[in-house]
Amino acid sequence: MTFFWSSWITILSIMCWASILGILLMVLKYKPEVEDDGTTGHEYDGIREYDKALPKWWLVIFFGSIIWGVAYWVFFPGIFPSKWEGITTVEVDGKTLPWTSHNELNSELESNNKVFTDNFEKNILAKADASGATKTLATLSEMQATMRRSEAPPADLQSQIDEKIAELSPYVEKLSENPNALKVGSRLFLQNCAVCHGSNAKGATGYPNLTDNDWLYGGEASNILTTLHNGRVGGMAAWRDKLGEDGIRAVSEYVLSLSGNQPGYELDKAKVAQGEAIFKEPTNCVLCHGPDGKGMLSAGAPNLTDNIWLYGGDRETIRETLRYGRAGVMPEWETKLGNERIMLLAAYVYSLSDRTAQPAAMPKQVASTEKTVN
Repeated sequence: MTFFWSSWITILSIMCWASILGILLMVLKYKPEVEDDGTTGHEYDGIREYDKALPKWWLVIFFGSIIWGVAYWVFFPGIFPSKWEGITTVEVDGKTLPWTSHNELNSELESNNKVFTDNFEKNILAKADASGATKTLATLSEMQATMRRSEAPPADLQSQIDEKIAELSPYVEKLSENPNALKVGSRLFLQNCAVCHGSNAKGATGYPNLTDNDWLYGGEASNILTTLHNGRVGGMAAWRDKLGEDGIRAVSEYVLSLSGNQPGYELDKAKVAQGEAIFKEPTNCVLCHGPDGKGMLSAGAPNLTDNIWLYGGDRETIRETLRYGRAGVMPEWETKLGNERIMLLAAYVYSLSDRTAQPAAMPKQVASTEKTVN
């Protein structure tokens, strides 16, 4: 807060306090002349005015509120907030800090989180035979705190953090078999993830289905942990300007032929061949999706040979994807949920996924026709 606004608020506060106190003292000291019958001589509509003392209970409350106001100025930054921090303090991250609404919120969050983590260690990790995660979680928390506080953290600190996160994956697998852990994980999912992935985790257009065995970045416990901790930013470039409309239609036809499971589509053989040549140019689609179109986990590029489509696998949707590109963002949850909750959430998601092997892609079915498909 600037000095001007700090001074303005302070002056108004003191003026208000002084005015109320002055009016009260003036009323107490004022003694009007009274008649023999005890009235002041004022009468209106048959009502005569007496000079009676103010009730003591009312005076106690009034003076008490004034004293409370002064005490508030002493304990909290009410007078010149930019200069006076008050004498009230709170504990945040092991440090004693002056009271502010922000510091108080962080202190309460830490206190509540302490209750949660204690319960997590005693009633969830221990019962799931995953107590070994406690030491890793403690080390991970210290590393993350160092990363947050340091303006120039060590260059390899983030990679060390990622390694510690990966060390938690065996314990996530154990938690995925524990009913109590899954119960808490399901609540976390409904509160935070269901808005995009749906309450049944089956996703929607543009949001992955978490109950199958098709994963853009991998479906192992370590992959899920990394996704939740760091988030994901996926991007499919727009190819309209580079390929032109003819190129877009040709590549779309080739992609349709790759999946081999698009009933009702009569593919144009010439366009498929043209699209394959464009697809496999070193700087085009093959760069992310690979020469066989099976995708790449490291880049989050989807497998184009199955029947699972994030935005739709019909001809026109594929063309639209190629023309304008796609952009998807999975937010990071590390700073929002913390390591323990992410473990529970990862365990729940891991338990939902289909662990069976993916079926082999169907063979290409290219119709022998020279008919142009519009």
